Amino acid sequence: MRLVRLGFGLLIPLVLAACSPSLEAPRDTGVCWHMVTDNQGKPKFNRLADRQPDLEHCAAQLEMMRLRFRVLGLNQNRLTGAYQGQFLFIQPEGVFTAQSYNGYHYPFMVRTGDGRLAVPGAMPQGQ
Repeated sequence: MRLVRLGFGLLIPLVLAACSPSLEAPRDTGVCWHMVTDNQGKPKFNRLADRQPDLEHCAAQLEMMRLRFRVLGLNQNRLTGAYQGQFLFIQPEGVFTAQSYNGYHYPFMVRTGDGRLAVPGAMPQGQ
């Protein structure tokens, strides 16, 4: 009986965690979002740019924002954004994308030798 209670005691937090709402990226067509967290740690999406044709252009908007932060003296190397239901993660290594905030981050763009972003297939191949 004691093992049954222990089993239920461990199962309840897992069930509650599975029922808790997960963070979803805004799905507005053509809108690029920047995600921040408020003082209570709750995520908030701020509209960054409208009429963005694709994920790549949204990533470029987020990268420009990161560079403007650097000019202002804020050394913020990581930004999180969203575009049409997908998350974008700007990091020192490049841009990663994911369907969910806590999901696997797939490489989307890489940094060139001079720090710019490029789509991996567009990189020149060494000979």
